[in-house]
Amino acid sequence: MTIPAQATSSPEAPEALLRVEGLTKHFPIKKGLLQRQVGAVKAVDGISFDVRPGETLGVVGESGCGKSTMGRLITRLLEPTGGKVEFQGTDISHLGVAKMRPLRRDIQMIFQDPYGSLNPRHTVGSIVSAPFVLQGVQPEGGVKKEVQRLLGLVGLNPEHYNRYPHEFSGGQRQRIGIARALALKPKLVVADEPVSALDVSIQAQVVNLLDDLQEELGLTYVIIAHDLSVIRHVSDRIAVMYLGKIVELADRKSLYESPMHPYTKALMSAVPIPDPRRRGAKTDRILLKGDVPSPIKPPAGCRFHTRCWKATEICKTQEPPLLELRPGQQVACHHPEGVAAAPEVIEVTVAKPAEEPAAESAAESAPEAEAPSKDDEAPEK
Repeated sequence: MTIPAQATSSPEAPEALLRVEGLTKHFPIKKGLLQRQVGAVKAVDGISFDVRPGETLGVVGESGCGKSTMGRLITRLLEPTGGKVEFQGTDISHLGVAKMRPLRRDIQMIFQDPYGSLNPRHTVGSIVSAPFVLQGVQPEGGVKKEVQRLLGLVGLNPEHYNRYPHEFSGGQRQRIGIARALALKPKLVVADEPVSALDVSIQAQVVNLLDDLQEELGLTYVIIAHDLSVIRHVSDRIAVMYLGKIVELADRKSLYESPMHPYTKALMSAVPIPDPRRRGAKTDRILLKGDVPSPIKPPAGCRFHTRCWKATEICKTQEPPLLELRPGQQVACHHPEGVAAAPEVIEVTVAKPAEEPAAESAAESAPEAEAPSKDDEAPEK
């Protein structure tokens, strides 16, 4: 597989197709006979980014960091707890079912499980034609002809129209899901782990198919995955998530050549390099200690400080904001990699008045957090 040319931004870049600001999703935890809320799972806890037309944004992170929840929020399959989601300048954060229905044509999703997302009682023809029926769209030449064209577009035989999902392989079922997502010619496609359940050889076919469809139809992708090799192949920009937060957001070249966040650096060190000449050579693998903290009660300050080898006292008490420390590269870290004067940078950013409300809201969102000890308060005197 060859890595495609990366899209470059210019001063005359088009306005963002999708804009997310402070998006949060807290799932309540209820106990007792009266089902009173005793806590919340903070799956997504204040993330902001935008996606430009024709761009591919990759989202990576460990399992449980909130990637799939984020994908369901921006497609409005889940109701956000807070924040704002704008699509083509329209706020869709809390639109009702009736007002969201016309926008469903432009926002589609490819689900992670290629078999669980398909109804085993329906034929491929009825599955792919469902969007036309639900939206009341009558394609030129009839629904059956359009469905067969879509099957051919994703590499399936149009004669498979009357077959059932169990008669296909995993890669073919994923292609059925892609055909259904493309039926109404959407502008934005959110792909949640589109190749994680497939064999390596089939992964390459599906990834190349997504690339070809993007060039042919002018699609905009948000691709969620944990395979850094796949993300590098398909993405223009990459967002790294950890425990419901975006810790680094950069273009593909900057992120892979010089990651700034320690968590990103640890992820990059785990990517295997298929080079026989390096067999037996010592690699600079970074092994993170400890487990990922619970999203029910995340650590105060920087959420990565419990596993970070560069953590100091300020990391335990103050949450670092996501700032652009290099052109096109944003990072949320008090001690970023490759910055010679990290303490001075941090002092300036913490002193900004605009960041104080964010720190106050972070304190309000975690009322159960323990008060800092005297040792933790000492550096701020």
